[in-house]
Amino acid sequence: MGLYIFLISIVGMGDAAKAMGKPFADLVLGSVPNPIAGLFAGMLATSLIQSSSATTSMVVALVASGTLDLGTAIPIIMGANMGTTVTNTLVSLGHITRKAEFKRAFAASTVDDVFNILAVLIIFPLQYYTNFLGIVSSSLATSLVGKEAVKFPSPVKIVTGPIVDVFARHIPPIVLMIAFIILLFVGLKLMTDSMKVIMTGRLRRAIDTTFGNSKKSFATGMVFTSIVQSSSIVLSLAVPLAGAGLATTAMVFPYALGANIGTTVTALIAALATGNTIAIAAALAHLFFNVIGTCIWYPLKKVPIGIAERLADAVQAHGSYAIIYIIIAFFIIPAMMITLLC
Repeated sequence: MGLYIFLISIVGMGDAAKAMGKPFADLVLGSVPNPIAGLFAGMLATSLIQSSSATTSMVVALVASGTLDLGTAIPIIMGANMGTTVTNTLVSLGHITRKAEFKRAFAASTVDDVFNILAVLIIFPLQYYTNFLGIVSSSLATSLVGKEAVKFPSPVKIVTGPIVDVFARHIPPIVLMIAFIILLFVGLKLMTDSMKVIMTGRLRRAIDTTFGNSKKSFATGMVFTSIVQSSSIVLSLAVPLAGAGLATTAMVFPYALGANIGTTVTALIAALATGNTIAIAAALAHLFFNVIGTCIWYPLKKVPIGIAERLADAVQAHGSYAIIYIIIAFFIIPAMMITLLC
């Protein structure tokens, strides 16, 4: 029951965020003047609608229509990768009243934030000066033009969609967001309490089998996200596991890397459906960004894991710092940079 309530709250928050933020996100993405502004526009737009899949699909559509060129679209997609982590960081706030739990949950939730920032710090300058992602993805996209896109529904949306849709039809988005945030805390509490009771039984062994091995953890994150079509949901599921002490930040890290790659499937499907070479190239660039970032930072995993754990140490004593971090990192800084660069 706790898991179902949790899933409803995550899907509902995403739908409510899209209803409130999509018009603004469309405006932001459609009026990006340069690649640097595009990076922050992608981050802000995704933070508002809480879905990198939605943002990248919007970018694919804008590229296909000629509104965006590929050189500007690729930085937007990089920014979307950073912005999508806001959901799992928000989920960690469900543990804010229990300091030890909160420290574990916050570290696990922010390790993907740190990874994406570090990946952008290396890959964005290379892309800006060489356009290597554009060149490689465009070459491959040419061979994929005309391929059929296979569409498949997200099982999570099938299970939770009817209930979320009923509320969405009758409740204003802002009220809906508040209601689902409250529901998130309820679901998290039920899940965490249940996991503490059974953590020495089969669940413990199953989690050790999945997360204890880096390759299995990576594969689980990638496959699960490809099926669910939402890295936000997949990564958010790992946060209460970490809060309950069932998974460490080091165990969650490869799972998050796999989820980042798995989430590129949605945009690639959307791009193939357009049959537009540039749109397919944009979606492939998303995939390559995550693959390259993984190749760089997985061998150096102690760096993002260490930074995430230090962030958790900083916010453990003062939970309000975590809220300030979310507001500044995901909303204020991107908004300020867009204002300065536009």
